[in-house]
Amino acid sequence: MPLPLPASSEQTFSDALKSALHNRIMQSGGWISFADYMESVLYTPETGYYSGGAAKFGAGGDFVTAPEMSPLFGQTLARQAAHILSAVEQGAILEFGAGSGKLAVDLLRALEELNHLPQHYYILDLSADLQQRQRTTIEQHIPHLASRVHWLSALPEQFEGLILANEVLDAMPFHLIVWQDGNIAERGVIWKDHELAWQDQPLVNQELFEIARQLPPADQPSPHAYISEISLANRHFIRSLASLLRRGSILLVDYGFGQSEYYHPQRYQGTLMCHYRHHAHDDPFFLPGLQDITSHADFSAIARTALDSGLELAGYTTQAHFLINCGITDLLTRTPADQPGNYLPLASQVQRLVSPAEMGELFKVIALSKGIEPDTAAYGFMKGDLRRLL
Repeated sequence: MPLPLPASSEQTFSDALKSALHNRIMQSGGWISFADYMESVLYTPETGYYSGGAAKFGAGGDFVTAPEMSPLFGQTLARQAAHILSAVEQGAILEFGAGSGKLAVDLLRALEELNHLPQHYYILDLSADLQQRQRTTIEQHIPHLASRVHWLSALPEQFEGLILANEVLDAMPFHLIVWQDGNIAERGVIWKDHELAWQDQPLVNQELFEIARQLPPADQPSPHAYISEISLANRHFIRSLASLLRRGSILLVDYGFGQSEYYHPQRYQGTLMCHYRHHAHDDPFFLPGLQDITSHADFSAIARTALDSGLELAGYTTQAHFLINCGITDLLTRTPADQPGNYLPLASQVQRLVSPAEMGELFKVIALSKGIEPDTAAYGFMKGDLRRLL
């Protein structure tokens, strides 16, 4: 199916970023890593995808996240958050990449009902445009709690409480690695015939090479090139969180796999995916700056990095198991089934959140903790715990 065409103003916006990419490639000797390309098209101030003013979330954007899909997601997550906050006196919440602010609204409302409101709810988001949308959403829906919400421009030096990131890992820049005939190369971006194009080069980054040579594709005989992703940014993110967390838990929700499934022989084309106006495709050079670019999270890498950094693995499971463990079906039953106008939309939302055919199986939840009893952070992992990570 052909992808929708952009408006003329959007095309101009994308062309300007494309021209800047051409200049960056030429200044870098004619080749840049895909991680550098991805960082440019997503996060360049004013022109990157997450920095521009176009709608990204919901029906009018490019994709729908769980908080946008249903208030029950945040309400259910609040039950896990309450357990963390009850164990950390005066603990706060720090949310990364808060999107439209919908999750913050639903969480704070539910925590108020549970009598576990944090004194402070911090948001760290690189996009000035999204920060303004978050402020508007919060002021409109929970004006009496707006004074508790604060925006950060950088990581705090230390933190106690709950650190939360929903669909953040997948949007961090990643490197594209090619394994073939016993050799390991890196796939990057060049400028050819007035267009962006692919080119492989020998892998020279030592950290990347050490990781790549220990992954399954290095030992898997294959009749074709095996292409996949390695996210150094994910690993650096976890190390940073581990260094600042004094007491509490880190809760990460994203789509992804453990290592054995991530680098399965049949997944030889990787997991790179682009999202544009609710169309998913695999061309990252399409309309730079106007589409999202993602890859699945390698949760084995997340877990190993966390353990090496002094964190404990408190739980890992599917989104379906996590939400059910935290009582999403109980929350649904608060709406009487004999009120179909109210009940049926919520029931449909729960189905999308927990169904294996929708988000329930592909999305995973991982909890990492420090300085608290592991059982406190494991509330949402009582059943269906998948510890096949290490």
